[in-house]
Amino acid sequence: MSRAFVNEDHAAAQASAPVQRPISDQPNYVTESGQAQLHARVAELNALRSEQVALGERGDKQAMADLERDLGYFQQRLASARVVPPVTATEKVQIGSWVIFADENNDHTQVCLVGEDQADVAVGLINWASPLGKALLGAREGDEVKWSRPAGDAVIEIVRISVTPSA
Repeated sequence: MSRAFVNEDHAAAQASAPVQRPISDQPNYVTESGQAQLHARVAELNALRSEQVALGERGDKQAMADLERDLGYFQQRLASARVVPPVTATEKVQIGSWVIFADENNDHTQVCLVGEDQADVAVGLINWASPLGKALLGAREGDEVKWSRPAGDAVIEIVRISVTPSA
C-alpha cells in the first residue's frame, strides 16, 4: 500500500493509545488489606493525574493516557471488590489463610491466599484463583491435594493452616 493512503495522524494516535488492562472474569474477592491497597492505588493515580492536568499543554500525553487507563482499571476493581471476612478459623484453607505445604521432596513453602490484585509471589501472596490457590482452597491440615502446574501435576500436603505467617 502506498504511504499516500495512510492517515498519519490516525496512525500516531493509535500508536500512543495504551493497551487496556484485561479485567478478570473471576469474582473479585479481596482481603481487607487488599481493599486498602486498591484505595491507596486509586488515590496515588488520582494524584499523578492531577499533576499531569496541572501541567496543561506541557503535560506528557502518553503518561496521561497510561494514568487514565490504570485509573479506570483500579476504579473498576475497587467497585467490584468483595471483601472477605478476616480469617479466624484454621480448619480449612480460605482466602486470607496462611498455609505451609510440603511438596514431593518434603520442601516446605508458606503462602497466603489473597485477591488477584494483591498477589505478589515474591512475598508469598498467591491469587486464590491461580492453580495453586485453587488446589489449596478448602483443604485441611494433613490433606494431599493435586496442584495442576504447567510443568506437570504435583501432589502437595497441607502441613499447617494459620491466621498469621509463621516466623
